Amino acid sequence: MVAALVRTTAARRLHLRLLPRVRNTRCSLLQFVFQRYSSTPTGKLASHGFASMAAMSSFPPQRYHYFLVLDFEATCDKPQIHPQEIIEFPILKLNGRTMEIESTFHMYVQPVVHPQLTPFCTELTGIIQAMVDGQPSLQQVLERVDEWMAKEGLLDPSVKSIFVTCGDWDLKVMLPGQCQYLGLPVADYFKQWINLKKAYSFAMGSWPKNGLLDMNKGLNLQHIGRPHSGIDDCKNIANIMKTLAHRGFIFKQTSKPF
Repeated sequence: MVAALVRTTAARRLHLRLLPRVRNTRCSLLQFVFQRYSSTPTGKLASHGFASMAAMSSFPPQRYHYFLVLDFEATCDKPQIHPQEIIEFPILKLNGRTMEIESTFHMYVQPVVHPQLTPFCTELTGIIQAMVDGQPSLQQVLERVDEWMAKEGLLDPSVKSIFVTCGDWDLKVMLPGQCQYLGLPVADYFKQWINLKKAYSFAMGSWPKNGLLDMNKGLNLQHIGRPHSGIDDCKNIANIMKTLAHRGFIFKQTSKPF
């Protein structure tokens, strides 16, 4: 009995001595995890893919599950050539809950009416002739867009998604105009969209005359990439949307139903 009591008393003393060390170890571990968590650029725990609860809770509920950010580049010259043809077709799939980019569709398109790009077009967009030569036609690209939409679950009737453009030109003028010229149908999902310029003006109270440049300046954001690169413009649109959502803005459709 005495020996057992001595062992028990010794164990308790050892436990009391080790307890602060255990607590300190736990605190250090939690601090390490927090530092790793907060240092990741996407607000996710490194190597685990856990979404940032703090970031998620900072966004108000949006009306859409996904925003599809789109920005065409097209053949152009001075004076303007007709018809214009889409030569870059980028889409970013933006999660409406986290405002993070989840998937990218990006293809260059072979123009057929004016197959040779003008020096003005290359200087403006950064797209050189080799980038469009041998690329799929607009009809083929539209078919691949539909395949991508299906693969991403965006054609599911229970999933609410909407395109977002910087202005109305892309989906009100460019795509329907070229499809009409080529005798191609326009998918219904292209017939409603959010004009980011209008959304920005609703949120900030001023119209961005210079488009993305003004919006980035108004929100103190660095411009991503080069202006008039379709894929870079999409990244800027996504960044502006995330910033506006972080400030509490809820995006709504701005186009009128076709």
